[in-house]
Order: sequence, then C-alpha cells, then structure tokens
Amino acid sequence: MDIADIDIIKYSGEKVKFSLNKLRASLKRTGADDTIINPILDKVRDELYQGISTKEIYNRAFALLKKNKSYFASKYKLKKALYELGPTGFPFEHFVSAVLNYSGYKTEVGKILQGKCVSHEIDVIAHKNTESTLIECKFHSEQGLNCNVKIPLYINSRYQDVKVNWDKNSKDNAKLTQGWVVTNTRFTKDALQYGSCCGLYLLSWDFPPNNGLKDRIDRLGLYPITVSTLLSQREKQFLLSRSIVLCRDLINDKFYLDHLGVSETRKKKILNEISQLCT
Repeated sequence: MDIADIDIIKYSGEKVKFSLNKLRASLKRTGADDTIINPILDKVRDELYQGISTKEIYNRAFALLKKNKSYFASKYKLKKALYELGPTGFPFEHFVSAVLNYSGYKTEVGKILQGKCVSHEIDVIAHKNTESTLIECKFHSEQGLNCNVKIPLYINSRYQDVKVNWDKNSKDNAKLTQGWVVTNTRFTKDALQYGSCCGLYLLSWDFPPNNGLKDRIDRLGLYPITVSTLLSQREKQFLLSRSIVLCRDLINDKFYLDHLGVSETRKKKILNEISQLCT
C-alpha cells in the first residue's frame, strides 16, 4: 500500500492522511541531521498500518531519536512536555512568565486587580517600557482539547472590566494596552476570529504562524524542565514545586539534584543534556 493512502488517527479522533514530510519537519526541528532522520523515517514507514494513531508514530520516532542523542529526543517531546506541566495550570503560568521575562518583559504572577465591577485574579501581568499587558493562561493536561470561542469572550470581558478601572485610577504612566490568552493547545477557528476582531492577542502551540509557543521556545532555548528524558516524573514534580520551571533554572540551582539524592554520574548526564538544550 502507498503510504499516501494510510489514514492516521489524531488525538482528537480526527482521521487524516499520513504525511512523511510532516514527520520529517518535526524531526528536523530538533536539530538532528539527515544521517539520523532518514533511518528513523525508514523504520517508521515500514511499521505503518491503516488506522495507526499519531501517538504510536510519535512514541516510535521518539524512542529511535532517544537512542541517538537524548537532547534531540527532549526537543522532540516539547509538545508533550508542556502537557506535563500539569496537573494544575500553576506551573504553566510560571513558564509563560519566564518566557516573557527572557523576551524583555517584567512580569508578576497571580496578582489581584480591581475592575470597574468586580476584582479579578490575573495569571500574568507583563510590563515593558510604559505599557502593561494582562495575560490569561489556559492550560490543558490532555491532548486534543482546544480553546473554543468561549475562552476569549470571557477573557475579553475581564480585560475590559479591569481596563476601565486601570485607566481611571492609574497613578503612574503605565498604560494598559492589551489582553492576551495563552494556551498550550490550539484555538478553534471561531476563537481566532473573535480574538482578531476584538483585539485580544492569542498565543498557542502553533499560533501566530512562526511565532507560536514552539517557535519562541526553540528560538530562545527556553525549554520546560519536563522535556528532560533523564529526570523521572517524581523528580520533575519536585523541581516544579520548587519553581524550577525552565531547564536553565536547574543549571543555576543544581543543588536540587543533590537534594533529590541523584548520583554524581547521573547528575553529570542530566546537566549535560540540559546545557545542550539551552545553547
């Protein structure tokens, strides 16, 4: 059977045709070259069958990539790693805050602001020059769950309520100029249309094109600690509870590995993997 005729099942349950070019592109993003990628593509292609899930294809490609270099596998699992920032949305808020800090913003997390009608807890407030931005983070711990139009509708009403009070009572020169919605998944077509119409900035896994979360993370080397292929789930949760959200945070606070009882040999491997990710 021609591989172009093979249907694969996405996390959402949607059926699409298999694309070797898409798989190649996702492997390319890790920085791996053709000498590593081509044998992986050959093996995955040989194991395809009608109705295979994207999860099975991902797991096979990930395992083959990990055999070569663990930091390539870490980059490849970025999307999954964002889901692993759960189960609550709190680590994701801190992750978004950290990405913005490295992009020239000063941020505050979990601050209460008074609106005209009611008070609101804002996930992240970002300041740059004389402008401030309110950011709401919508975290999903399951793949296939997208943000529908209700999310930006709700966030826009909160933003407008805060803005009325902000403009009336601002004691400094900071202007509240924009509201953002950031998600680790995707927005539906209606959500994107509404966000564009009302002036909300929407940031998702792959939106805006070429400047979505995955692009920003790759460009800045700001990988969440959950991408590590060498840390256990328990160790990652421990680090997240200590506000170690980015891989580069662990380089600065490596004593946490001693606290976890990690051996010197394993510690060296973990720090080597992480330093290669951050450069």
